[in-house]
Amino acid sequence: MVTAAKPSLVTLGDFFRLAVRRFRAARLAYGHGTTNAVDEAAFMMLEALRLPIHNIDPWLDLKPTAAERARLLTLIDARVSLRVPAPYLLGAAYMRGVRFHIDRRALIPRSFIGDILADEVLPIEPGKVKRVLDLCTGSGCLAILAAFAFPRATIDAVDLSKGALALARRNVATHRLGDRITLHRGDLFEPLGAARYDLIIGNPPYVDAGGMAMLPPEYRHEPRMALAAGADGLDLVHRILAEAPRQLRKGGALLCEIGRGRAPLERAYPKAPFVWLDTEQSEGEVFWLSAAALAGSAGLQTRS
Repeated sequence: MVTAAKPSLVTLGDFFRLAVRRFRAARLAYGHGTTNAVDEAAFMMLEALRLPIHNIDPWLDLKPTAAERARLLTLIDARVSLRVPAPYLLGAAYMRGVRFHIDRRALIPRSFIGDILADEVLPIEPGKVKRVLDLCTGSGCLAILAAFAFPRATIDAVDLSKGALALARRNVATHRLGDRITLHRGDLFEPLGAARYDLIIGNPPYVDAGGMAMLPPEYRHEPRMALAAGADGLDLVHRILAEAPRQLRKGGALLCEIGRGRAPLERAYPKAPFVWLDTEQSEGEVFWLSAAALAGSAGLQTRS
């Protein structure tokens, strides 16, 4: 049970410092938008009061109301005692400054593909991208970021989870992209028929069995089906590589995130010309493969 705020907890800075102390003492796990106790506490304090999340410093002397103080204490206690990721507690997550509704029906947005899209580093001319497919869309965050990156494109987004698609629908509506993003329920390419795309984005489940066994408590609140992908983490990636050639237009490409699966992937496809697109936070976790490479029988012949 949460007690009333102590007299010493007057300003937002007081609550922020309390949160940092408690998070550090509890040795929480991060990775759902922040990487340390300071950034986690700042995000939680600012988002709880619906303040701009970029910098807490201008708001440290703000004096929350009694109701706001009670809410901040409740959030701090829940983060420590329940080990629930902050975005689930607050119902919101951000990627490159874009806010998304989030809850336990979908994985918390954090894909490195979001950075790649926002930084415009893809080896393809944005103006030539007219149609995009987002596989395993979850909350719809990458489909939405793709709509921003390719303003002339229409986007299809697919997920197997009915709950995740309901959440994606809310996010698409919030960003007023219902005329450009179409959501489909189904297993990878199954609901798309003969549609063909200039760019296929894939952020499938890719946690291997060893990784699943070692997940911190925070990650166990996320849908297992959005994380687990077999012994080596590549169960869905193999299917995507096999099926993508039929769905790509000439000159198109596949952009896919695989976590720590680079070594087993390259062992499985020793001749495939994977291009690895790194970000400030990742190395060797997202690959680019052209339609021509995908169609080449030698390039995608698995090692027996």
